Amino acid sequence: MSVPAFTVVIPARLASTRLPNKPLADIGGHPMIVRVAERARASSAQRTVVATDAPEVAAACAAHGVEAVLTRADHPSGTDRLAEVAARLGLPDDAIVVNVQGDEPLIEPTLIDEVALHLASHPDCAMATAAHPLAEAADVFNPNVVKVVCDQAGRALYFSRAPIPWARDAWAGVPAAPAASAQVALPAMPVLRHVGIYAYRAGFLRRFPTLAISPVELVEALEQLRAMWHGERIGVMVTAAAPAPGVDTPADLERVRALWAEGMAQDGP
Repeated sequence: MSVPAFTVVIPARLASTRLPNKPLADIGGHPMIVRVAERARASSAQRTVVATDAPEVAAACAAHGVEAVLTRADHPSGTDRLAEVAARLGLPDDAIVVNVQGDEPLIEPTLIDEVALHLASHPDCAMATAAHPLAEAADVFNPNVVKVVCDQAGRALYFSRAPIPWARDAWAGVPAAPAASAQVALPAMPVLRHVGIYAYRAGFLRRFPTLAISPVELVEALEQLRAMWHGERIGVMVTAAAPAPGVDTPADLERVRALWAEGMAQDGP
């Protein structure tokens, strides 16, 4: 099956407690949001649009020839922001929209294509996302690393910040949050880390903001659980390796800047 037609929408907000003005952070001479859009444009997307509530971000996009849409400032989540953009673009219900996070300047264009294709090839799912096996126990027990468990058809059963699945026998007596240095054996089956990229059908995306926020979504602080709470299926594409790092903190930004410079040097003469 070939990659279907799809639109990439990149949500970007200036407000960030750990890294203020994150979308405008410089990476190799361009704002980070522009670098993300460049990666999205290198995919098979028919259209790439930045969704932002900040005129400064929209202006930075315009200065570099990137399409941007100014949205309302009161959206509770990035998915709600995407829903406004999908409606304003007039996308038909069966159109595929891929949500690429605005802090992923090193994202592989092929990953974007693959998530869109995964949704297209799973008509029973309203959404698709990605995951990869974890290799370190410290990541399994890290609440900032979201895990997912799937059924035999590759559909998500649950997402959690807790270690799932819990290896009852292998982890007997292990505390729920051991120190990062704890020597804990991984279970026989892979523990999958959720990768924060989503593909949606536009019809569901527009319906998402009308769904009541679920109790489990509030407890875990994971908005994808709202869809599952209301009976929607999420297809999970499992990749062999972890994607390139995103940017959440100043340390992340310096690491990505170094990786960007290294990549540019390798691609140069």
